Amino acid sequence: MRTSYGERLQRLVGERGPLCVGIDPHPALLAAWGLPDDVTGLERCARGLVEALGAEVAVFKPQSAFYEAHGSAGVAVLERVLGDIADAGALSLLDVKRGDIGSTMAAYARAYLTDGSPLAADAVTLSPYLGVGALAGALGLAGEQGRGVYLLALTSNPEGPQVQHARAADGRLVGQVVVDEAAALNAGQGLGHVGVVAGATIGRTGVDFSRLNGSILAPGIGAQGGTAADLVEVFGAAAGLVLPTTSREVMAAGPDPEALRDATRRVVADMRAVLPVR
Repeated sequence: MRTSYGERLQRLVGERGPLCVGIDPHPALLAAWGLPDDVTGLERCARGLVEALGAEVAVFKPQSAFYEAHGSAGVAVLERVLGDIADAGALSLLDVKRGDIGSTMAAYARAYLTDGSPLAADAVTLSPYLGVGALAGALGLAGEQGRGVYLLALTSNPEGPQVQHARAADGRLVGQVVVDEAAALNAGQGLGHVGVVAGATIGRTGVDFSRLNGSILAPGIGAQGGTAADLVEVFGAAAGLVLPTTSREVMAAGPDPEALRDATRRVVADMRAVLPVR
């Protein structure tokens, strides 16, 4: 049986540094790389990035929408990208943001979290806004399979606070409720398999991450304005749990492989300088 997601994440972050690189081959990026906005360009970009950085990066995060936009051929590229990531010894975090109830949620869980599925990843993003309990099937299956999940808690988009900063019946921010429910699922483990997504640019919200005992995926580094120093400001004592993620900051350096590696090393050095080792 494979080791837990938390164990594998800690080991790779210790070896390669605290960074998750997004693989977001959107049309403007493909154009910047001199590639066509079609399945051929999609594959050359996504798989080329993994080929260049596979030995450098702890976690890769393909955004499923950019592959789905090309239909079944694009999803086939995504399957190959996930295979490339595994072959490189890195972790795959598939950004799908799924969230549903009953048999539909169970089907999503089978698709992304079950051994043998063509789209199985080491971890996925999930939306808890039908209730964290609605995700029980995926949360349980991920743990059984040694995989991870990241629940959207405090996203950096301007519309997020309308829901995430609303107050639950007990007075807690909804974002805090998500963090607390993740913490309860991780209790008694090493680094638990239930993480949360919280933007690097959200500033001080008053949300307490100290009992999470799980990974915090922090998008927004680099081109979106977030810095390494922001991570300490936002997450405080929980900064050791943070997995910073960036896409444009690294991918903008391509397609030259050495330029991609140089950009990655700069970002990793910045993160290592401020984030404590857990």
